[in-house]
Amino acid sequence: MALSYKARRRLSLLALVVGLPAYVVVAVTVVNWAGARWGRLPIWAEFCVYVVLGLLWIAPLKPIFKGVGKDDPDDPPRE
Repeated sequence: MALSYKARRRLSLLALVVGLPAYVVVAVTVVNWAGARWGRLPIWAEFCVYVVLGLLWIAPLKPIFKGVGKDDPDDPPRE
């Protein structure tokens, strides 16, 4: 079942306002925990980990964000 345009807009807003900050907190917490447990990574490796984690959240949410910035396809055409 495909999501409607309005549902995708609402879910994308929820993901950006609630989900993304929560993901950032979890990612930083996990990296800090790993650094405390096994020792801190070199700065270049830590940078690479943060870049990968920064891009990782996009993959599962791509279908929600696809087409959200365009006009609603279900609206009647304006004249």
